[in-house]
Amino acid sequence: MAKIRIAQKATFNAPVLIPIVGSAPEKVEFTFKYRDRAELAALFDEWNEARGKARAALGDKPSWSEVVAVDTEQQTQQIKDLVIGWGFDDEYSDDNIVAFVKSCQGAAEAVVKAYEGAYNQARLGN
Repeated sequence: MAKIRIAQKATFNAPVLIPIVGSAPEKVEFTFKYRDRAELAALFDEWNEARGKARAALGDKPSWSEVVAVDTEQQTQQIKDLVIGWGFDDEYSDDNIVAFVKSCQGAAEAVVKAYEGAYNQARLGN
């Protein structure tokens, strides 16, 4: 008899290697929201659509500042969509999510990569 349940837990923890300027990445534990395959696909579709609309709205020759502002907004939303808690000393809040995205170059990408990696690891284990 299998010792696992079909229904997944609502959340899961996974380490994220946070890039640090001038130093090696630091491992920080994150608590993520679980999504089934259909929910995950819908979320990724939503992100792709939002990214396309935001980039189109910038026009043909956006400034670096405009691109960074759009990317910061999108990456902040990605963190909010995936994460419900983190292992930083700083409280998990909207203001700190924005500060995290702004101060840690590549941080949002690292979080998304770790999230996807947790799903890939689960798939390999089956």
